[in-house]
Amino acid sequence: MRFYTSALVALGLASAALALPASKRAVHAVSASDLAGFAPFTQFARATYCGADKLQNWTCGEACDANPTFQPTLVGGDGNEIQNFFVGFWPDQNSVVVGHEGTDPVQFESDLTDINFFLTNLDSTLFPGVSSDVQAHNGFLAEHAKTASQILTEVQNLISSKGANQVITVGHSLGGALAQLDSLFFTLNLDPSVHVKSVTYGTPRVGNPDYAALFDSKVPDFVRVNNEADLVPIVPGRFLGFQHPHGEIHIISPGNAVSCDTDDDASDSQCTIKTVPNLFEGNILNHLGPYEGISLGTIFCT
Repeated sequence: MRFYTSALVALGLASAALALPASKRAVHAVSASDLAGFAPFTQFARATYCGADKLQNWTCGEACDANPTFQPTLVGGDGNEIQNFFVGFWPDQNSVVVGHEGTDPVQFESDLTDINFFLTNLDSTLFPGVSSDVQAHNGFLAEHAKTASQILTEVQNLISSKGANQVITVGHSLGGALAQLDSLFFTLNLDPSVHVKSVTYGTPRVGNPDYAALFDSKVPDFVRVNNEADLVPIVPGRFLGFQHPHGEIHIISPGNAVSCDTDDDASDSQCTIKTVPNLFEGNILNHLGPYEGISLGTIFCT
């Protein structure tokens, strides 16, 4: 990552935050039991890093052992051109689970702070009925499109064959961005009787304010968990036209987390956007976790 580019982005983030009017929103403490309840989803996100062979047989060590009843039915990707992913049935919650792999945090930070990306319209074939005002990161959309149709077919097959009434998407880092897009994609393409839930970790901003507003209206059951001073959730910058949707849970320290209502407004001292006002005050190692004792990344697939 070029220092010059990072500096520009950091300064832009800081000035953008100062330029926006403050609008106070509610912040609520997250109980210990609610924090513990995220563990199965965190382990699913951890499993995405374990490689196709281990995912196919659900033999990925602690991550797979934590959700022993899960039955993978489709595994794909190569961890390079296409991020690894899995689809399967989770009888514990009568749900289909779709997980996407993230990427190396330092490399991903570099990609996100490089200005060779842009906001673009969503593909009307994949996202039917979406206004042209709704735009998202071109790289995330391109990566999502590589697997969207294949994954949707498998999800529909499992809903039909298993009687599942819920689809859950999970992912960390780039995988979180893909899981977020998946949840909107499923909401627009599945029968409305199927509930769509998404839990992501260390997710960057995916789209513009119109995207965030559409996402809020279509995917109310969404949580994006940020860990301490992780800097990935503050990029790409709001001054570049990006905005997070609702759903932030910010882990301030182990066992201490808050729920930040609504969207990106930079007004709450306990939420990520104030904790990490620019890249220089972030810590890329926090991107790996631990998320309540569970670290995410290839080196933690044990």
